[in-house]
Amino acid sequence: MRQFDLLVVGGGSGGLATAQRAAEHGASVALFEPARLGGTCVNVGCVPKKVMWNAAELKAALAHAPYYGFDVKTGGHDWPKLKRGRDAYVQRLNGIYERNLDKKGIVTVRAAAAFVSPTELVTTTGERFTAPHVLIATGGAPIPPSLPGAELAIDSNDFFELERLPKRIAIVGGGYVAVELAGVLHSLGSEVQVLLRYDRPLRSFDALLGEKLMLAMRASGIEVATRVVARALVQPPGAAGITVDTVDGRRFDGFDEVLFAIGRAPATSGLELDKAGIVCSSEGHVVVDRYQNTSAPGVYAVGDVTGQAELTPVAIAAGRRLADRVFGGRADSHLRYDVIPTVLFSHPPIGTVGLSEQQAREHYPNEPIKIYTTEFVSMFYALTEVKPQTAMKLVCVGADERVVGCHVIGLGADEMIQGFAVALTMGARKRDLDDTIAIHPTSAEELVTMR
Repeated sequence: MRQFDLLVVGGGSGGLATAQRAAEHGASVALFEPARLGGTCVNVGCVPKKVMWNAAELKAALAHAPYYGFDVKTGGHDWPKLKRGRDAYVQRLNGIYERNLDKKGIVTVRAAAAFVSPTELVTTTGERFTAPHVLIATGGAPIPPSLPGAELAIDSNDFFELERLPKRIAIVGGGYVAVELAGVLHSLGSEVQVLLRYDRPLRSFDALLGEKLMLAMRASGIEVATRVVARALVQPPGAAGITVDTVDGRRFDGFDEVLFAIGRAPATSGLELDKAGIVCSSEGHVVVDRYQNTSAPGVYAVGDVTGQAELTPVAIAAGRRLADRVFGGRADSHLRYDVIPTVLFSHPPIGTVGLSEQQAREHYPNEPIKIYTTEFVSMFYALTEVKPQTAMKLVCVGADERVVGCHVIGLGADEMIQGFAVALTMGARKRDLDDTIAIHPTSAEELVTMR
């Protein structure tokens, strides 16, 4: 039996952040991860996705360059070369994470682990470990479709294994993953059709964002079908490609690939949570309180496995605050989940922080709600033929107009939202934005000049 102060199950963003912060506070830590370090974000998520988005943005820049006087000639796009470069970058990151753990004296166990009790774990190789504190940070995995022909589909993990650009692809889903991959694939040359279950994508975001994004997707040439509920995937002998049959009788056919992006499920299989007395929700997420405590004393959970704002920076922040509380003497350290900024690397990108208009009206039924919006064409497109619009919304609550939501879709949204997230986190009022000197000419200045 090997003894430590903290055992961390999972080497993704949340697990790594917690383990390293705990080690900085002097705790002895063992981390269990049978796969590549970095979890979803580094290996099949944020990092390689952003590389692909960068490639797509370069393609768009090349298309706009002639309007600025450049005589640009390209010989097409080399997908295998992009994939090789991206995969090599991810592999370098895997090595950096491993070296960082070693530098901090963290023991990395290359095996899966399961609970024997709240304070004891056993690995698949039979090694036993014990600690007064145990963290569950195993993340999640794409939910596979439950319908006939599901074996013909791929998911977001499989996307990063594609050796060639699909000529024609259907993407089933309307969340983060679906809209991001749709934009990347379309920009790099695929014919893309998005199949939405409802009337617009991004239904958990402010309505402005989903509505404007769907308009932009269609304007760019992405096909979008609404009210689609897939019934089966078929590939008839001799037929060209895969067909998606729907419950209302429609057929969408001729696809090289069909990618399902219909959500993610917590990765708890094999953990033997019942042996530790850990309670899960009906969806299988580990239930935690505001301090990341599970129902078992001394056992905690962070990240996607908890189902709370499934974002890499959220897992990192929650893990660091947990380590500060348990090992750093900060008794009240915990993460606020009410002001979380995020970016969707769609085309155009989206930046959002705080409450949507609908959420604000639900949270503050007895308070006045005031909405400020603006739409305009970014100056970048002054010389181009296409004129995509940027749209912004501020959601304000109360007589003093505290800003509780800020939502942007358009060029530069991905970079500008971080600073406004600071303002919202500090409790900024609309008058604070009004008193801020605008930076001209930028798109961001519109957020401090709205009337």
